[in-house]
Amino acid sequence: MIPQEIHDNIKTRFGDAVVEAKIDGVIDPWVKIAPDKIKEVALFLRDDEALAFDSLMCLSGIDYTGGKLGVVYHLHSIKWNHKITLKVDVTVENPHCVSVESVWKTANWHEREAFDMYGIIFDEHPDLRRILMPYDWEGHPLRKDYQVPEFYNGMKVPY
Repeated sequence: MIPQEIHDNIKTRFGDAVVEAKIDGVIDPWVKIAPDKIKEVALFLRDDEALAFDSLMCLSGIDYTGGKLGVVYHLHSIKWNHKITLKVDVTVENPHCVSVESVWKTANWHEREAFDMYGIIFDEHPDLRRILMPYDWEGHPLRKDYQVPEFYNGMKVPY
């Protein structure tokens, strides 16, 4: 199935949940989904026989600056050998997105990393806690406005 057909399937089924799309003229065609609908769309993409997106290859957090954060999901169907990229935008003030961990178990650690590094909160995640930084670390190190602390627990932070 080509990316345009995948987009059309999502748009037909979910309508307003599709915020934006870029299919032509890009290496990785993408569809932007409303953050509260990503799990529903993910379930549809996984369970629909014609789509069968059984693999979440990667989930990444992004800081777009200007108070906007994002999550990017790279999906692949092993059965049909087609791919699509989904995107979700959230704000720094309201960084909530529904978890897809129950759809693709591999999302578990990816979502924890995006939470740890960017502060994106994945609602319904079964164990959303830091995965790379110490549990008491303040801030989110991959945000563009992050200031590295000079000390952590009385120890000088090398940088």
